[in-house]
Order: sequence, then C-alpha cells, then structure tokens
Amino acid sequence: MARPKEFDRDEVVKRAMAVFWEKGYEATSTEDLLRAMGIGRQSMYDTFGDKRRLYLEALQRYQAESGAQLIERLQAEQSPLLAIEQVLMAVAAETPAERARGCMYVSSIVELAQKDPEVASLARSGTILCETAFERIVREGKRKGEIAPCVDERKAGRFLLATVQGLRVMAKAGSTPETLRDIAAVALTSLKAR
Repeated sequence: MARPKEFDRDEVVKRAMAVFWEKGYEATSTEDLLRAMGIGRQSMYDTFGDKRRLYLEALQRYQAESGAQLIERLQAEQSPLLAIEQVLMAVAAETPAERARGCMYVSSIVELAQKDPEVASLARSGTILCETAFERIVREGKRKGEIAPCVDERKAGRFLLATVQGLRVMAKAGSTPETLRDIAAVALTSLKAR
C-alpha cells in the first residue's frame, strides 16, 4: 500500500517556483528542487512526473499570480493613467534583488518558448491576458479623457506589455531605477491626452 503524501502540494510548487524563477529551467538541478521543496526524489517523481512537468506547473502558478496582480493594480486607481503609471514605475521601485531576479514569465519566453511548445502556449495565453488587461484600461482612460482619443487600444495594450517586459529585461541586466523611470515616462507621454 502506497504511503499518503506528507506535504502540501501548493507549498511545494511555490518553493519550486522560487528556485526556477531565480535560476531558470536549465540551471536548476533536481537536487536544487528537492532541497528547496523539502521532499524526496521519489515523492517528486510520483507527484509531478519529472522536472519539466514541475516547471510547467510552477510557471502556470507564476502566470496566474502575476496576471491577477496586474489586473488588481490596474483596477486599484480611479485614474486609468495613474494605474498604468504605477504598473510601469513598479519595476524601478523594486529592490536591487527583485530587479536582478527579473520576471519568471519573461525568462521562460527567452529561455524555452522557441523549443518547448507547452511553454510557448503558456506564453501566448499570458500575453493575451496581459494585453487584454492593458487594452481595457486604455479604453477606460480614453473614456475618461486621460488618454488621447487617437490611441488604438489594441496596439497600446501590446505596446504596454512590451514596455513592461522590456523594463524587466533591462532591470535584470542592471539598469538603474532612473533609467527605468525615464523609459516608463516616455511610454506614458505617448498615451496622454493633449
């Protein structure tokens, strides 16, 4: 008779996510994961199948959490333009360690999306979610007169996501908060109603 699992799956995935986020998929060893999760090798394989399946589950969790945080931030302000500003400026406001860690979603795209169809599929769904959230807030900003009427909502949604992703990459590469704020400011200027 098989022994029941003696760990909280959600907590174990959260710990694995932190390791993958910090090191990336390829640089993360099974030993790194076992040490962080506090479970045995056989338990990992019985529960998740293999390192790749665990990574996909951790990436799905990361995307769900970060997507929910983005939507929450965009809905937190009465002013759509202020909400966008806070999302863009948030990268510059992070600690040096947070900026160096980067974004697991962006890292997964760079590291694996070209060679792993499931990662590519997750990347597409995450992209659609984020672009749609930005598109909605741009539409609301136009309705309130904060964003120029000529701004195409769909294109702006894509632009804002690309801007956030670019900020994440630049932050991870060591750009200063001032540089990141400058980039965010230019992106905001391109949206503002005159």
